[in-house]
Amino acid sequence: MSAETFEFQVEARQLLQLMIHSIYSNKDVFLRELVSNASDALDKLRLAALRDDALDADVSDLHIELETDPDARTLTVRDNGIGMSYDEVGKLIGTIANSGTAEFLRELRKAKDDAGAEGLIGQFGVGFYSGFMVADEVTLLTRRAGEPKGTRWTSRGEGTYTLEEADAPQGTSVTLHLKPADPENQLYDYTSEWKLKEVVKRYSDFITWPVRLVGKRDGEGEEGAGPAEPETLNSMKALWARSRDEVSEDEYHELYKHISHDWRDPLETVPLQAEGTFEYQALLFIPSHAPQDLFTQDFKRGVQLYVKRVFIMDDCEALLPPYLRFVKGVVDAQDLSLNVSREILQQDRHIRMMQRRLTKKVLSSVKSMMAGDTERYTTFWREFGAVLKEGLLTDTDNRDALLAVSSFATTRGEEPTTLAQYVERMAEGQEAVYYITGESRQSIDNSPHMEAFRERNIEVLLLTDPVDEVWVDAVGEFQGKRLQSIAKGEIDLAAQGDEKSETEREQQAEEFAGLLGWVKEQLDEDVKEVRLSTRLTVSPACVVADAHDMTPALENMYRAMGQEVPRTKRILELNPGHGLVKGLNQAYRERADHSGLTETAELLYTLAVLAEGGRPTDPAHFVKVVADRLERTL
Repeated sequence: MSAETFEFQVEARQLLQLMIHSIYSNKDVFLRELVSNASDALDKLRLAALRDDALDADVSDLHIELETDPDARTLTVRDNGIGMSYDEVGKLIGTIANSGTAEFLRELRKAKDDAGAEGLIGQFGVGFYSGFMVADEVTLLTRRAGEPKGTRWTSRGEGTYTLEEADAPQGTSVTLHLKPADPENQLYDYTSEWKLKEVVKRYSDFITWPVRLVGKRDGEGEEGAGPAEPETLNSMKALWARSRDEVSEDEYHELYKHISHDWRDPLETVPLQAEGTFEYQALLFIPSHAPQDLFTQDFKRGVQLYVKRVFIMDDCEALLPPYLRFVKGVVDAQDLSLNVSREILQQDRHIRMMQRRLTKKVLSSVKSMMAGDTERYTTFWREFGAVLKEGLLTDTDNRDALLAVSSFATTRGEEPTTLAQYVERMAEGQEAVYYITGESRQSIDNSPHMEAFRERNIEVLLLTDPVDEVWVDAVGEFQGKRLQSIAKGEIDLAAQGDEKSETEREQQAEEFAGLLGWVKEQLDEDVKEVRLSTRLTVSPACVVADAHDMTPALENMYRAMGQEVPRTKRILELNPGHGLVKGLNQAYRERADHSGLTETAELLYTLAVLAEGGRPTDPAHFVKVVADRLERTL
């Protein structure tokens, strides 16, 4: 049969022109597409041979070859897979996947950035045509397994292609007549051995079949040098597809280091194999140390996504929630479209299903670590506890699981405790889980808010991560016990052993009523209320937030994020048993002119602010008043 010349469809010609004129900055993807097509052809031949014993096909050494000729500037990608018939070539290759071309063009024109455009190759079945990004002419030679004759397809991508019968070995070879190298425009020399190794290692390292480099090699042609042996470029070690007892810890660790660029071994390896209507494998790693940029906006999160062992993207954010952004690893899906874009991933129901399963698997692994290896769990929580607690705000579906693997510093010993352990230890009649937030354990350990709790031996959780200011309000309660800040609202510890009678409280309220009202007038710009305290035993005063008000630390967090929030007035609590407060009350009752006491009231308030780690509204004025008072004592 003589060669026949055909014209591409109008849309196909437009598509070819868009590809040829450098729509894609990362032209390396052409080789990924051709190797992936070759891998599919080998898979199909193996399956066909199993189904049909009479199929005349050689399956003894299924492989992919890359052959280069630097002098002729050609690169050939060859496989000995299922191949194609004459009619299949005309149908599949000549019409660009038969469908979707118009939609592909619309999406291509909408994709403004290179990453968005690159994500469209393969999605519409046009991976073969990506070869025109790097080649002036493409020749395809193929023979379907079991058929006597092959087919040659040739095109320069200028609107026409030729088809003819030809002698050909079983399988398919695609020969690219390469354009001149132009590194400035991301067009590299694809006859270069190191470049081919780099691309195969990045995109096709884990596919099932060997990818071999043949042809002219370094040193060939020199006196005494024979043809170079084919070199296998890919490892074919998809560790996630093998059972755990077949893989050594060293192999897992090497894969982790390759993925994460971390020189240390991971803390935990988390394998997962999902079967059924949607199959995928995953191999996740929990690092042993938090990266320095974990809390920065530019931190790259996500795991590597493969489809049938073909690399798709590095940081697939859709597979894990932000609070698990420290997790590294690989997810290999069987039924996703090759090279789906990030936008489609966010909407894909399979991706959402995978995210739910992967999240539960990671949390389950942390829980097992918590129960079986306290030392490793302690390391995990020290490094990643602060980021994991973000999930208590954002992931209500897994909130119980997150609470179960969370632990907190406490006033009872040096070891952290879980909320469940805290509730077990609660005294009879205690209705709340008490906590206090602050910048450091030292600052909150010495807080005046702790005094009554320490005296009555009531356990308090010590929360020092910035996220603690927020998640406690979002969670609200645990096992029916409300979470109560000891620095907010009124705290009545009478049920926890306070022997002071109601009569005595009433007497104190009457005795100090005048002073409380007067101090409120003097400090009206700073406080919304002045009252007697039940939480102080040593300090003269403390400031607390109203039950539903923001804490100062939370206000500062919002301001640091660029959000203006109105300043919230606090509540000043005075300790009626402290000598300074008693003396101030006596002086107030005895003097007709109270103006001299105003400075004392201001000092009392500012000392309370300092005691909780705050700073005076007017530091210079505070220093002057203290200096004057000290001078008068000499």
